[in-house]
Amino acid sequence: MSLLLLVLFFLTLLMGAPIAVSMGLSSAVVILLNDLPVSVLAQRSINALDSTPLLAVPLFILAANILNASGVTEHIFELIRLFVGRIRGGIAQVTVLVSLVFSGISGAALADIGALGNMQIRMMRAQGYKDEFAAGITMAAATIGPIFPPSIPIIIFAAAAQVSAVKLLLAGIIPALIITVMLVGQIAIMARIYQLPRDTTTPSLKVIVRKFIISLPALFAPVLLIGGLVSGLFGPTEVAGVTVIYAVLIGKLFYRKLTWKGLVSSARETVEATASVLFIFSTAALFAWVLTIDRVPVAVSEFLLGVSDNPVVLLLIVNGLLLVAGMVLESIAAILIIAPIVTPALAHAGVDPIQLGIVFVLNLMIGLLTPPVGMSLYMVSIIAGIPLPKVIRGVLPFLVSLLLSLLLVTLVPSLSTWLPNYMMK
Repeated sequence: MSLLLLVLFFLTLLMGAPIAVSMGLSSAVVILLNDLPVSVLAQRSINALDSTPLLAVPLFILAANILNASGVTEHIFELIRLFVGRIRGGIAQVTVLVSLVFSGISGAALADIGALGNMQIRMMRAQGYKDEFAAGITMAAATIGPIFPPSIPIIIFAAAAQVSAVKLLLAGIIPALIITVMLVGQIAIMARIYQLPRDTTTPSLKVIVRKFIISLPALFAPVLLIGGLVSGLFGPTEVAGVTVIYAVLIGKLFYRKLTWKGLVSSARETVEATASVLFIFSTAALFAWVLTIDRVPVAVSEFLLGVSDNPVVLLLIVNGLLLVAGMVLESIAAILIIAPIVTPALAHAGVDPIQLGIVFVLNLMIGLLTPPVGMSLYMVSIIAGIPLPKVIRGVLPFLVSLLLSLLLVTLVPSLSTWLPNYMMK
């Protein structure tokens, strides 16, 4: 049954069908051929969406769209540029630091690229950076978004693996900071080697203070979000709703750039993005159910534990599996298919599901930067008008920092587990 399911799945993918259609269609065919109840198709698909934590997904997407429509991203970019733009390779450093700040609002790599990518690449081009470098650092920096809270992939993993979404969101803070430090350090080294340009701005203290005051409401959004989670006042869903209200208030009352037309446009974009995510979620749940009744998770658990019962060895094996899966599967689909299969085995070997969630998501975010399915590659190519081969060449050097960060998070469990355990005890 599982073999037929996988063959049909990859055949429909090769024929060009969207991944959600491939999962749903292959599952439906297998269910019909094995005389399983047809009602399972609707039951499993709809029940998968009956999840309170999933409500956070459209709300976080909406908050990011509203803040983007309010011009928040430009204020954050200009503020950080005033602080670090004058050093060699300054605009590249700004790109990384802005992604860290904006990740506390958006929660998705493609959202970061969509909101910031064109502006960042345009600015680097104007100052003499090569297209390959500009595209590469823009994509690498966007991987911070899905690790730092709020993270849509982390919320999806929490729902799929049935672990605490709040703990998982808090667990992403230190790994996100590690990625940031790694990328900032790599840019500093490359700036010396390749004599990267300096920024042309000469800000005064008055200009910096003024821009900081203007940016303060935008900078407070991540503080509100993380503070709500840590204090226990809000769960992921509640804090997402509060963030939406906050985004509307500062966009309308403080920045005064949020119009009714902009709000409607943000809602429309949210519906389109959410429909895509939840369609994948529902069909992946059906796909995973077929694998489950064929005892694939049990077989995989027995195989992995037969190879080794060492948590580090198992994590390294899963890393290799996920890096390959990230090259051919969309990240949310990969989480929903693979997480329920490998989580029991690794938990049995002593791997903390919180650490596993961060390792899972970071692997798949690196997958966004690798062909043939890496969506970040295609998105940057489209928005910046850079040929895809150049985009791929540009991101290769930055994979070093990302893979080193992944290795650290894999080998040192406390980087993921210490903060949520400390905050939530």
